[in-house]
Amino acid sequence: MKKGSLTSTILGLMLTLILLSSGLAIFAIINLSYSLGDARAINASGSLRMQSYRLMFYANSGSEEAVDKIKEFENTLYSDALKRSLDWKTPEVLKQQYQLVIHKWKVMRSYIEEENSRLYAAALKDFVDTIDLLVLETEHYAAFKLKLLAVSQIIGLGLMLFIAFLAVRFTKKKVVVPLQQLMESANTISKGNFNVEMPKTEYVELTALSNAFESTAKELSALYQDLEGQVQDKTLALTRTNNELKLLYDNLVMLHSGKLEISSLKAALNQLRAHEPETFLRLVIAQDNEEELVIEADGGWPEETKSQTHFPLDFESNQLGYLEANSSKEPNYQLFENFAIMLARSIVIYNAGEQRQQLALMDERGVIARELHDSIGQILSFLKIQVSLLSKGLDKTCRSPQVELQISEINEGVNTAYVQLRELLSTFRLTIKDPNLSHAIEAMLEQLRSQSNVKISLDYKLPMQLLGAHQHIHVLQLTREATLNAIKHADADEINIRCFKSSDTHVTITISDNGVGIEQVKKRDQHFGIGIMHERASRLSGIVEFSGNPEGGTRVTLKFPPQQEPA
Repeated sequence: MKKGSLTSTILGLMLTLILLSSGLAIFAIINLSYSLGDARAINASGSLRMQSYRLMFYANSGSEEAVDKIKEFENTLYSDALKRSLDWKTPEVLKQQYQLVIHKWKVMRSYIEEENSRLYAAALKDFVDTIDLLVLETEHYAAFKLKLLAVSQIIGLGLMLFIAFLAVRFTKKKVVVPLQQLMESANTISKGNFNVEMPKTEYVELTALSNAFESTAKELSALYQDLEGQVQDKTLALTRTNNELKLLYDNLVMLHSGKLEISSLKAALNQLRAHEPETFLRLVIAQDNEEELVIEADGGWPEETKSQTHFPLDFESNQLGYLEANSSKEPNYQLFENFAIMLARSIVIYNAGEQRQQLALMDERGVIARELHDSIGQILSFLKIQVSLLSKGLDKTCRSPQVELQISEINEGVNTAYVQLRELLSTFRLTIKDPNLSHAIEAMLEQLRSQSNVKISLDYKLPMQLLGAHQHIHVLQLTREATLNAIKHADADEINIRCFKSSDTHVTITISDNGVGIEQVKKRDQHFGIGIMHERASRLSGIVEFSGNPEGGTRVTLKFPPQQEPA
């Protein structure tokens, strides 16, 4: 459908009204301008009647005054007011009547010039009647023009009202109603409902406005849907982030609320696996040259690797291992990285706590060692001196084999007690400067290597975080006791120490030598050092066993469960 211009249509209506009103005004002005002489024409016609009666008195006089009156009469008869009756627009009746008056005047003038008053008086009534008819026709013509003006104004006013009515009706139907529909559509859009139907018009301007509204509504709808989608995405992202923060917080509280054991680390992995069910997880803890400790989340580790990603357990300068994720889809890098940082931080803090605990134990044992040295050590030294003086000061008469045997046993007992006290003091003075048991054992063995020619080797394969601080101390002391026994009593020239995880529930430590063998050890089973080793093993909730090596020598085996409080 061909669309028109609303402005052109309205302009046409306005121009029609303007032209119509202008035409009426112009017609009224012209009509009035032509009606201005009607009154003068009527007056002039009426004056002719009066002058006709006056001329009758001068019909017989022949005086100069009669000539003047004739001239006056003709001036009125041929005045512009009456000569307008001969115009082309004048009705034919009025024109003929005026010409008839002129014709009869010529007859009446001849009567006056002939001074025939009788004929003039006889023709006067007919002449006056003719003038009256002229006046009447002039009045009719003037009344006709007034009626014509009134009718034209009424018709013009009616036409203007009719056109105005049509304009109002047209405006209401073609402009107001579509605009109201557009307003309703705008209100509907403002309430968030963009599914609106725009009015259809045949005018370019309103069609353009409707199209603009419709395109705006579509764009707003698309933008609103996009914003709703973004809000939903942001809500989901915030919810997920909140869940991730809660997961990290709960695990941080759990890991810091008690001992950092394998079970607590696995519980943390299981919570992470529950949050990311499509990802297989395992934690590999390894520091320096220690054996790797692998902890898998529930569900195990798949044989077929899909996409493995390592998240290092780094905290400041500490490299503790890595968190490994195996998933067929893109992993949640930020969550896993934060989880790995949280684990590394927890391990470092736990190690620092363990180190503080070990240092506190070492300080306490140092205090005990000083007390033993200052009290029992001095007493034993005093007893050694007294026994020596007693042996030298006995009279020969008092000496007998039995007395000599008793003095010898007392001296040997005091010497043995003094040696054991020194060994105990040396054990108490062992120091652990960091929570790494491998470093502590190596430092202890280095000290023993400097005191003997025995070749001592260490094979340490225990994962980090497997043993607690209290276990570190007992293992270190028991290992030192067994190594010292092998150096002093087994006449060994080679000692091999192995630390490994023999099962999922037990740790095994063996001290093997190539010395005199198990029989000599059994003979010394009541030796104070061996008793101390049994006591330390019981404190670890484990056992210590002595056996022979196939190639000779003795093997001391310690078995105990890791991460268990002392009995």
